[in-house]
Amino acid sequence: MKQKFYDTAVKQEKVVLVGVITPNETEEREKEYLEELEFLVETAGGLTVKTFTQKLQRPERSTFVGTGKLDEIKEYVIAEEIDIVVFDDELTPSQLRNIERELNVKILDRSNLILDIFAGRAQTAQAKTQVELAQLQYLLPRLTRLWTHLERQKGGIGMRGPGESQIETDRRLILNKISLLKERLKLIDRQNETQRKNRQQLIRVALVGYTNVGKSTIMNMLSKSEVFAENKLFATLDTTVRKVVIENVPFLLSDTVGFIRKLPHHLVECFKSTLDEVREADILIHVVDVSHPSFEDQIRTVNETLKDLGAIDKTMITVFNKIDAFVPEQHHVDVTESPLTLDDFKHSWMAKNNSPAIFISATEKQNVDEFKEMIYEYVKKVHTERYPYDNLLY
Repeated sequence: MKQKFYDTAVKQEKVVLVGVITPNETEEREKEYLEELEFLVETAGGLTVKTFTQKLQRPERSTFVGTGKLDEIKEYVIAEEIDIVVFDDELTPSQLRNIERELNVKILDRSNLILDIFAGRAQTAQAKTQVELAQLQYLLPRLTRLWTHLERQKGGIGMRGPGESQIETDRRLILNKISLLKERLKLIDRQNETQRKNRQQLIRVALVGYTNVGKSTIMNMLSKSEVFAENKLFATLDTTVRKVVIENVPFLLSDTVGFIRKLPHHLVECFKSTLDEVREADILIHVVDVSHPSFEDQIRTVNETLKDLGAIDKTMITVFNKIDAFVPEQHHVDVTESPLTLDDFKHSWMAKNNSPAIFISATEKQNVDEFKEMIYEYVKKVHTERYPYDNLLY
């Protein structure tokens, strides 16, 4: 008998991206969002093959994009055998249902994609619980699309189809699960709070910043520990705390989840407990990827998130990382002007913001000693204010 062989390798899914350019968004801004979305798809394991955009006053209520554009996407999806279509904004349950019916492939929006990445990256009980809670909160209003096969049941008195009752059952189960997860999170929070109280004697420093700016690499460099770090979005989901000693001063350094633009609201809510390390830190180290063309937008996003957390007024050191990858041509707006060099940027930043900043490369170990010296001075200052009679420093 002839032996059959089957290809068991996981096929990389082909993905199409869709975005809408509204009057209050520029084409450049939307292009950046879609590039970030492409990076999210890559992080999730997909392959982006094409991007569709459309200029609209506001997204269409029923199909997000216009019917003509949807037909164009449908033709491409069929011709190129696309597996998934990802939309750059959160879709309403009815939009999701209508688009899925029209395109007949898997439809995801930005929120769903981020949740999928989070689910794959969660390691600890806390992160897993937070992700599951966010997924259920996302799923709850979208339950109906899972039961469309029951809509054709015969109606009438005494002949009611099981569709509605099944959805109601599922809704009740999900609501119960959400309550259970919230209780579990409260318990984990109490345990974490006890751990934090035991660490109160030491000054606490937290690394914050946009996703994929090099926080975990800096954490590894300062604490000589092996925190997972790679060139992907949301490589770190779990807060890691390490004791670091610079010269004669010990302090606690924590690495936190990266921030991102258009982060779903329910996700921010679920991860607020993870960001307690940020709220309770004495000093924040805001890490910025200076090689990224839109790093100023990223700084703005991080500051807005810190404001939401009530941590914007803390002592902050800005660290411009990845100076080895800085490309001057990417950092000028006016074509007539010459590109902004790193030195030009350093001087303009210092003059404009009047806040401590340092320029380093964590991977190439450039300016690392100056960076450590800066942290040492700040930690020492907080330590002497808090424990004036401590002879540790003398």
